Amino acid sequence: MNKGEIDIITLGCSKNLVDAERLMRQLEVAGYKCVHDPAEPRGEIAVINTCGFIGDAKEESINTILQFIERKKKHQLKKLYVMGCLSERYLADLEQELPEVDKYFGKFDFMGIVEEVKKTLVHAGEQQPQAGNDKAGEYERVLTTPKHYAYLKIAEGCNRFCSYCAIPLITGRYKSRKMEEVVDEVRWLVSKGVRELQVIAQDLTYYGTDLYGESKIAELVSRISEVEGVRWIRLHYAYPTRFPLDLLPVIREKKNVCKYLDIALQHSTDHMLSMMRRHITHEEQTSLIRKIREEVPGIHLRTTMMVGHPGETEEDFEELMQWVSDMRFERLGAFAYSNEEGTYAAENYEDNIPQEVKERRLDKLMSLQEEIAADINRQKEGKTLSVVIDREEADYYIGRTEFDSPEVDCEVLIAKDKKLQTGEWYEALITEADTFDLYARII
Repeated sequence: MNKGEIDIITLGCSKNLVDAERLMRQLEVAGYKCVHDPAEPRGEIAVINTCGFIGDAKEESINTILQFIERKKKHQLKKLYVMGCLSERYLADLEQELPEVDKYFGKFDFMGIVEEVKKTLVHAGEQQPQAGNDKAGEYERVLTTPKHYAYLKIAEGCNRFCSYCAIPLITGRYKSRKMEEVVDEVRWLVSKGVRELQVIAQDLTYYGTDLYGESKIAELVSRISEVEGVRWIRLHYAYPTRFPLDLLPVIREKKNVCKYLDIALQHSTDHMLSMMRRHITHEEQTSLIRKIREEVPGIHLRTTMMVGHPGETEEDFEELMQWVSDMRFERLGAFAYSNEEGTYAAENYEDNIPQEVKERRLDKLMSLQEEIAADINRQKEGKTLSVVIDREEADYYIGRTEFDSPEVDCEVLIAKDKKLQTGEWYEALITEADTFDLYARII
């Protein structure tokens, strides 16, 4: 282990990543050196930022904790702390079941972790580092993404209370950040070299309702787009019910707002939308998708679907398959229902669909989407698109178009026949396409 170094291990979504980056900044201001997700853990203290959203994510969090407990048993680690969604939700259970963890923290107790680190190193007889300030600014963080893009979290929490979702139980009620504060953070990010923003929240479309009495996402995105130096703005995690239609002209008319929208839809039949407590009908949802595409020609929609929710019949599933086939979403992910303690579904429905049926439906839906995605990608062959270069690998430069978000969407593979700069934009001719990747040459 390296003395004075702290490993920050982040699991789950990009919102967790932003929290980890803020924690790292608080520790940095206190004088400590942090390493984020190192390939070979080496810090004498480890902080695991957990996810507790669904069964698979909880399992990954537990397995990661167990791996670091083993490191501690082998004297490769001095202290192990756990924070984030899992410990926020299951604190008492974790303390009982995994007492080897030195201390558990909630989702946002950054300063509690800083103080615990100070106590740990004092008790170990180590000299405290010299800190420049007592506390970092509200939005300051250590950026762990490639320097040209960053995630911008504009709110925390959710007021929707869908039947299956534990997020409101973990994060609490929706809380928007003030518009001026968000814009100030954008300016700060640009000063650090960021040119591409992934705007995130549990629910983008509710933004501002708690502060200003109505959705202000359109105004916020417009104001962000006016900050000099912002090249791309991409919007994640919209909600379809009472969707703010004034956002569409902003996406259409602002040149640096990507024609991209991540909007979770989950299902298509009235029966399942009602059971899921989505507060929208099949016809309203279909009309919204058509409206978005009419108002913003060329937009790429990313969505998620759920299969195996209690009450989903074979007829519901086949109607969902047909709807996905008809709607032809450019990007679609799916997951099988997971029975989450404390949710409406867990308390009011019987989880009566066998796991093998859930998995069969999931595989069938994703096979359909692969065909759709491959066809949509092939339609890009012969077109010239702006591409940002994310990284360089042995045989290719790896980039993305405005229709692709980091980590989750397609990449553009560009042959290394000329020198390109990471973090720069180029015009690229798409020469070939497959299901998940595009191939291109710079023109």
